[in-house]
Amino acid sequence: MPDILILYYSRHGSVAQLARQIARGVDEVPGMQARLRTVPPVAAVTTVAAPPEPEDGAPYVERSDLAECAGLILGSPTRFGNMAAPLKHFIDSLGAEWASGSLVGKPAAVFTSTASMHGGQESTLLSMLLPLLHHGMLITGIPFTQSQLSTTTSGGTPYGASHWTGPEGSSTLSEDERVLARALGRRVAQIAHKLGGEA
Repeated sequence: MPDILILYYSRHGSVAQLARQIARGVDEVPGMQARLRTVPPVAAVTTVAAPPEPEDGAPYVERSDLAECAGLILGSPTRFGNMAAPLKHFIDSLGAEWASGSLVGKPAAVFTSTASMHGGQESTLLSMLLPLLHHGMLITGIPFTQSQLSTTTSGGTPYGASHWTGPEGSSTLSEDERVLARALGRRVAQIAHKLGGEA
């Protein structure tokens, strides 16, 4: 079955929760399945290597995950209105994929989480879309036909799924956030399926 790669970095768990909801949406589309992957943290001390596998959660991404996917959904916490360094570090290493065009024509989407209501959710999502455009991917968002976009009092944008943790840093998603995350996963999977679903 064709995979939709859900690739994310999560520091405190809320981005991982969004990723699992997006995966549920992908899996709702007949003939499609979600593949959850994460990126290792980065550190200023470059001689310290990350363990070969994370202690829990999704395994680390490999180049083959990108080559084999029928679509890509990127997730990151918000860092000053931008994606977190570990995800950016990984994206910056994709020169060979860019040169070969291995992601061209595949649908793509993004998601994020932030601690403050105006902490840069939308600018983070938009900044995450830029490298996907350079890779020739087909950008997918959440249309306003999804009624929760007009009623949510927490996360959720037309640019992608999002979560507002609040000042206490809650990783519990609101019902609107869960619905919108599943809708995003479903939409990318449906588009990939219509495009043929081949890697």
